[in-house]
Amino acid sequence: MEINDIIRLMQAVSENGLTRFTLEDENIKLSIRKEKEIVTLSSGPVAREIQAGDIIQPTLAASADVSGGAKEEGISTDKIVDSPLVGTFYNSSSPDSEPFVKVGDTVKKGQVLGIIEAMKLMNEIECEYDGVVEAILAGNEDVVEYGQPLFRIR
Repeated sequence: MEINDIIRLMQAVSENGLTRFTLEDENIKLSIRKEKEIVTLSSGPVAREIQAGDIIQPTLAASADVSGGAKEEGISTDKIVDSPLVGTFYNSSSPDSEPFVKVGDTVKKGQVLGIIEAMKLMNEIECEYDGVVEAILAGNEDVVEYGQPLFRIR
């Protein structure tokens, strides 16, 4: 079994909502387990916890604000840096060091924005655009999926 096969298995487990997968062969034993993520949403007086995989329907006012607000303020949402693989996102090279970038920082194409650890390999995430960091969409030590937006650059 090659690394690409393992990565495809990890993606399939994630895409199909499985929480546990075990594969035993004469040469290898592979076990993949995904813990449930709990996110707390608060919107005014209402707050509730949701689990990963729940479908969230925005209210009409919220969806109008999201779509119209971005264009009115001149915020460009087409410059998104996505995760190239499944893994754990880190915003700095070590727990003691400063984050690679913060919201409002000016970045250049090729500059390191973060690191994704996948199978004990550290992969640098480089900026694909020149601009200013508008939003950091993943928290330090968050598990990220392939194609998940990590940074928004304007």
